[in-house]
Amino acid sequence: MAHHTLKSSYSGLVERINRFPQGAPPSDLLNKILKILFSDREAQLVSLLPIKPFDAEKASRIWNLDLNETRKILDKLADRALLVDVEYNGRSFYSLPPPMAGFFEFSLMRVRDDIDQKALSELFYQYLNVEEDFIRDLLANGETHPGRVFVNEPILSNANALHVLDYERATEVIKTATHVGVGICYCRHKMEHLGRACDASMDICMTFNSTAESLTKHGHARRIDAVECLDLLQQAYEENLVQFGENVRESVNFICNCCGCCCEAMIAARRFAIFNPVHTTNFIPELHEGNCTGCGKCVNACPVEAMVLVSANHPQHPLRKKALLDEKICLGCGICVRACPEKCILLKSRAKRIITPLNGVHKAVMMAIERDKLQFLILDNRVLWSHRALAAVLGVLLKLPPIKQAMASEQIKSRYFEHLIQRMK
Repeated sequence: MAHHTLKSSYSGLVERINRFPQGAPPSDLLNKILKILFSDREAQLVSLLPIKPFDAEKASRIWNLDLNETRKILDKLADRALLVDVEYNGRSFYSLPPPMAGFFEFSLMRVRDDIDQKALSELFYQYLNVEEDFIRDLLANGETHPGRVFVNEPILSNANALHVLDYERATEVIKTATHVGVGICYCRHKMEHLGRACDASMDICMTFNSTAESLTKHGHARRIDAVECLDLLQQAYEENLVQFGENVRESVNFICNCCGCCCEAMIAARRFAIFNPVHTTNFIPELHEGNCTGCGKCVNACPVEAMVLVSANHPQHPLRKKALLDEKICLGCGICVRACPEKCILLKSRAKRIITPLNGVHKAVMMAIERDKLQFLILDNRVLWSHRALAAVLGVLLKLPPIKQAMASEQIKSRYFEHLIQRMK
């Protein structure tokens, strides 16, 4: 592989990254990021890896390398959180995570000296906040997005609490996770290197299940129990941080505790509000204007600027203000309810419930259909899918509405898939 040029190695890696629904638009900045994280040879090797999880034997065949050498390379990549590795029935399986939520964040979830984290932070900021293509493609493209907001549980009324399902509760995610880890907040760590970080807690980025298993094994996160994680969640509530987690009902892999000033999801929710880039909760604030004093505390607390102060139009007090909510951009997190000293903001159920994908496969299929990438999930050109993995994807496809099935059929152009759909009618 020595004959491959630097350009072809990294361009191949970019192409591989973009075969998954959560990709990264090509850019000179992206190439610079990847060159910090991957060596030339690593970029070439990783570009050949399949989308579905694989073991060392499969990677050895794909790379045409000795099995022992293959294992050393895979473990080295996992040690740096460029691959996620999990144990299943006594065997290690590896997968390349998406850039976000994935190896972008993992690179800054601990302080390390094997890479230049300051230079990386500056590149991340330029790529995500200046060029815009990455965040727009990730969060403003399609109807299904990677993340969703969890409601601030302590402020729920007894009546509201009855309408919150278990998967909508951050506390339930914590209590039911097989593994729990905590690491440094990628967003605030990045902003710290730029001299722009706020004073919100740093060591509060939560990971769960298979992701936590891999990150804690290699020291990118600290393994904790559910009790300590619940304490951290309470700390996040008290700091008015938004719980932003993976957009699935089962086996949630992360919950970030986001501030409005540093965190990418909140910044994107403001910048691309028209596209509704973040899945909201199933609640919306309701203001009781008669008690509002116009103090502005809800406005200051809102991470996406959904609350503003406007004239109260009071005939005796022309300067009096009142809060006004823009429901189109509200996340339904409930932070404004907690911030209001007059208790004149309550949560009510949204008229239409937000649909959350069942699991990672369901989410990936929906995102792939909406982003014209389904063929990459079904037909992984570098290695054939196992029957089990193919069955999981097809199982999701066959349960989709007819319009989504038509979109899927057009993308994969498969007579077999069309036949399956006809048989299900």
